[in-house]
Amino acid sequence: MKSMVVTLAPERGRTRVLMRCGEQDVLKAVLPSPELAHPRAAATLLESLSLWHQERLSVVLLVDELERSSDALSLYDALGLGDRTLHYEVAVACRERRRPRSRIEGVGDFRDLRQLRLEVDR
Repeated sequence: MKSMVVTLAPERGRTRVLMRCGEQDVLKAVLPSPELAHPRAAATLLESLSLWHQERLSVVLLVDELERSSDALSLYDALGLGDRTLHYEVAVACRERRRPRSRIEGVGDFRDLRQLRLEVDR
């Protein structure tokens, strides 16, 4: 059975969400800035997706040392360890700096999120 992996990429002005089952994209979304969201919004979203698919999710949270937008999601503690709940387990990954693109592409390019691999010990 393939596990569901959710990648959250909080950025200045938006939060990208990619949910995959194996190599297949199940959900792609661009949400508003995490600073504008309720403190429990990310946790509630992950719990809802877990309940919808009736399985525990593996979550990758991209963080950037220069940008504090990932702090607003409240999915990791002061030591940088990801939350573990009945519904999901968060792994924290450091984002690679990338060059800004000059064109607009609908909801955006998710190739960088697909390249992340999360190994989960169950």
